[in-house]
Amino acid sequence: MSVSNQRCAGIDVSKSTLDIAISNIAQSFTVPNENGGFNQILKELKRNETQLILMEATGGLESGVAGYLQSEGFDVVVINPRQARDFARAMGYLAKTDQIDARVLLQMAKVINQHPEREKYIRPLPDAHRQLLAAMVVIRRQLTIMLTAERNRLHPSHPQNHESIRFIISVLKSEMARIEAEMSAYISKNFSELSALLSAVKGVGAATVAVLLAEVPELGTLSQREISALIGVAPVNRDSGTMRGRRTVFGGRASVRTALYMSALVGTRHNPVIKEFYTRLVAAGKPKKVALTACIRKLLTILNAMLKNNEAWDPLYHQHAS
Repeated sequence: MSVSNQRCAGIDVSKSTLDIAISNIAQSFTVPNENGGFNQILKELKRNETQLILMEATGGLESGVAGYLQSEGFDVVVINPRQARDFARAMGYLAKTDQIDARVLLQMAKVINQHPEREKYIRPLPDAHRQLLAAMVVIRRQLTIMLTAERNRLHPSHPQNHESIRFIISVLKSEMARIEAEMSAYISKNFSELSALLSAVKGVGAATVAVLLAEVPELGTLSQREISALIGVAPVNRDSGTMRGRRTVFGGRASVRTALYMSALVGTRHNPVIKEFYTRLVAAGKPKKVALTACIRKLLTILNAMLKNNEAWDPLYHQHAS
């Protein structure tokens, strides 16, 4: 069956259920979000000769069914929820239910299936090692948020509560240290070569290395423009008619941008390549925020090229190579 004739499906994911809409089935149907439900979906997809399945990223709730269907040979597309909302509005879907969401995702799947660059939307899900590392990265990120919240709560609170809050802070710090040690050991065991390449770049610390390994499996496989767009640091024109808007960056993977932001910020002081680049942009009149965003993009493209070519960090070479 040609790509243009392939049937598609949209799956709306929630914690306990999956709502599925398939091209030639009039009514969507609901199954549990667990292995038994996955098997029911598989039977219907095979019976209807479906190939492309689209769903939203829902904080990891989609990973089970997405991984299962991909392992069964289906093309799985996982999109940002904002893309789905924008598409729904453009198509005139004002009401919102799980069944309607599944139909919207089906319509979006049909559009992607006809897209001339269809394959770029279908990215392999992380392997088992990356999935486990991603789970550690997520819990570390959550602990960081909790720790910041407790520290901010300490001083404005009544002295009566200080001992309790300090105890919570100590527990969170202890758990953070345990998770970081576990992550470090796991990376050394399973990603030692990649970790060595990335961490050799000044400014790229252990936390950033973990985020890149866990959440950017495409690093080293895409072009410089593609990796920048994927993470959301590629400038986008906003022009219309005679109006020329500012080029802006948006979308992409926010958690990865946050990690790279910290690395680029350190790099403006301690990494000779990033420091020189940042200083030159500011001297040319670029706002510091714009210059720092450009540094994030430059750092990302350097790391991408290093992994792509399996080359070590070389300040003299990378000054001009990306």
